[in-house]
Amino acid sequence: MAVACGLTAALTLVPLSRGDIGPARVSGAGSVLPAKADTCRDPEASLPPSTADGPAVAAIKARGRLIVGVDQNSYRWGYRDPATGRLEGFDIDLARAIAQDLLGSRDAVVFRAIPTNQRIAALENGTVDLVVRTMTINCKRIRQVAFSTAYFQAGQQVLAPENSPVTGYDSSLKGKRVCSAEGSTAYEALERQSFGAVFRDRHEDSPQDEDVYTVPNQLDCLVRLQMGEVDAVVTDNALAAGQAAQDPAVTLKGRPFTTEYYGVAAKLGNDDLVRRVNQVLVDYRKGPWTKAYDRWLRTVLPGISGPPAPKYRTN
Repeated sequence: MAVACGLTAALTLVPLSRGDIGPARVSGAGSVLPAKADTCRDPEASLPPSTADGPAVAAIKARGRLIVGVDQNSYRWGYRDPATGRLEGFDIDLARAIAQDLLGSRDAVVFRAIPTNQRIAALENGTVDLVVRTMTINCKRIRQVAFSTAYFQAGQQVLAPENSPVTGYDSSLKGKRVCSAEGSTAYEALERQSFGAVFRDRHEDSPQDEDVYTVPNQLDCLVRLQMGEVDAVVTDNALAAGQAAQDPAVTLKGRPFTTEYYGVAAKLGNDDLVRRVNQVLVDYRKGPWTKAYDRWLRTVLPGISGPPAPKYRTN
């Protein structure tokens, strides 16, 4: 189970390479939903698309480059090709398509590798303009960052060794050591229902945090699993499928137990940038999405016919 260890990279914010795009298909016109400030029935509903420039877009154009927070550890999503040293993957292709629209070049982008637990902070402190990093849209997060419409549907699932007695997100986890990423929806799911699993570090949220059961980057969980330090991992099935493709000794167990949607995240208040990203996604769904899916994900996540249809707010 050593294959994936080679993809593990630094867990701090690091300037990375510049870019390339991917590919093709689908989607309906989308639905328009009323949004109320005091409710959260449709967190995936985003601002309607627009090509108009505003202060956030103008600042990016004046700089001449888009700065995007990405992963460099997630096989098929955002990872460094060991042969070329370039960042590649489904999320990387989307980030480059946004740069192409804003700045006229898919290479006008600087990638910064950010851990799972620093995605929101990187937007809030201005380290990045956008985060394109398998980031689930939910009610808690829409109070912290602004999301585009959804560009991918995933679900939480259990990853474990093929010969493990763990059968899924169920009572077979009782007494088992389970890993998840800090700040992830997987960790929140375990907080709600752990089935008796051990999933918190002894000194969680303190300077002495051991980072064994809860880790900064999701791929660290696979490394813990490979080293025998944990018995199972809870994560998005989209990520886990890529890890299972890297390491044939592990496999997805049971079925996805949530439905989650990934969105491109921006700083709260940067509405013009969100609208522009949503416009990019209108065109991306018509062609490039399917080409990117075919290139990066079809072999590990077969059977997906196209991206989620967009939902838009009316205010």
